[in-house]
Amino acid sequence: MKVIVGLGNPGKKYEKTRHNAGFIVIDELAKKLGCASFTDKFKAKVCETFVGSEKVILIKPQTYMNLSGESVSAVVDYYDIYLDDLLVITDDKDMEIGQLRIRLKGSSGGQNGIKSIIQHLGTQEFSRLKVGIGSHPHMNAADYVMGKIDEEVAIDKAVDAAYDFCLGKDMLSIMNVYNTKGNS
Repeated sequence: MKVIVGLGNPGKKYEKTRHNAGFIVIDELAKKLGCASFTDKFKAKVCETFVGSEKVILIKPQTYMNLSGESVSAVVDYYDIYLDDLLVITDDKDMEIGQLRIRLKGSSGGQNGIKSIIQHLGTQEFSRLKVGIGSHPHMNAADYVMGKIDEEVAIDKAVDAAYDFCLGKDMLSIMNVYNTKGNS
């Protein structure tokens, strides 16, 4: 079983914003997997499907970014998920637009959703896919991340990386393919 969590904020005012890159990737991955509808459970929007014989659960926490750990820990506990089978997708304003970075573990790097997940799971030992959204030198960071997402953000590449995770490909191999700068 694979669990893929996209981080974002619920509600119309946050749709298609840079900070919701995780939700956007999950929505596009759901289309690719033919995952027709999301249900409400675990304080999240949840879609369950299969890739081959592998069950895949897509999660969009509805707790707002800063409390994402509540939803993620509920899913991990309920399904007794091995943390190797968990992938969390989030935006990263400290990375260039179009850049992806997959990490197998690590600190929150100041990302409050990741910080909440680390707190609730009691470990930093889970994979995350960070989607570079860039920053603006003359704009407040909070205003920037709540702005509409740029076309250059590598949503399609992030979907491909998450799909490779669903297929059970080795994370180091996935990292070698997708940990790139810009749109290359």
